[in-house]
Amino acid sequence: MLIGYERVSTAEQSLLPQTDRLQEAGCGKIYSDVVSGAKEARPGLDEALDYLREGDVLVVVKLDRLGRTLKHLIATIEELNKRGIGFKSLNDGIDTTTSTGKLMFHIIGAIAEFERDLIRERTCAGLKAARARGRKGGRPLKGTPGKIKQVKAMLQDETITVQEACKAVGISRNTYYRRVT
Repeated sequence: MLIGYERVSTAEQSLLPQTDRLQEAGCGKIYSDVVSGAKEARPGLDEALDYLREGDVLVVVKLDRLGRTLKHLIATIEELNKRGIGFKSLNDGIDTTTSTGKLMFHIIGAIAEFERDLIRERTCAGLKAARARGRKGGRPLKGTPGKIKQVKAMLQDETITVQEACKAVGISRNTYYRRVT
């Protein structure tokens, strides 16, 4: 029996294109997750893996829908193989029920990990270059030196509390204390 697994990273994304492809491929049952690929907990995948029996084939539209990393992907496929369960990736042309499919799985998985590593390296290099030019990423600080001065000036009036002064300036009391100490 062909068992489908589909995943999208966010609720704004649609599972429908994957569902259509899996149904066209002949999947009798389809399990779904709406969770980032980086997350370990995937209830839909766990259900699918529990449901699979010897002779079944787990079908996904793309390799990246199943595994977080090459290591995770290979471990999952090896576990399926030990249980006598095949794996098929429709877009990648991988079918581990054949020798050629097994070879293609390993090659494509290695290339995908290599590509992710290159992207990570480029991102780190870009951030390093930006820092060298004095640019800093992240959220802008709310507790700017000017706002801290304003709060301090307001606190000269003993009738005003720290909470009131911070609210008037537009920062939290915690931000004020973090910047002062």
